[in-house]
Amino acid sequence: MDASELLRKYAAGERDFKGVHLVGTSLSGVNLSGASLQEASLSEVDLSQSDLVGTNLREASLTRANLSGANLSGANLSGANLFGANLRGAVLSQAELRMTDLTGADLTGANLQGANVWGAYIAGANLQDATMPDGKLHD
Repeated sequence: MDASELLRKYAAGERDFKGVHLVGTSLSGVNLSGASLQEASLSEVDLSQSDLVGTNLREASLTRANLSGANLSGANLSGANLFGANLRGAVLSQAELRMTDLTGADLTGANLQGANVWGAYIAGANLQDATMPDGKLHD
């Protein structure tokens, strides 16, 4: 399935895209709120400024993906691989990030308020000016 087919099916009401393979695709600014992209291959995908509220990205591969400015409020990213991902200014409030690999990710200015980050790997992640799960600003 390519990006245009996924967007066409989403517009028609389909929400289950488990295991989809869209490596390197540009989906900037799309609305995929409530979709299930569990176990999807989305490495190096451009999802900047996208509406991903409540999206299921559990165990998805988002290595070096661009999620800058994306709204991931309430999204499930448990077990996802976000190694080196760009999450600058992303909204991750109330998101599930349990056991998520955020190694080397850029979370500058991201909002993680209320997020569940239990067991997340954050080695080398940039958290400058990020709002942490407890609501405090990281300096």
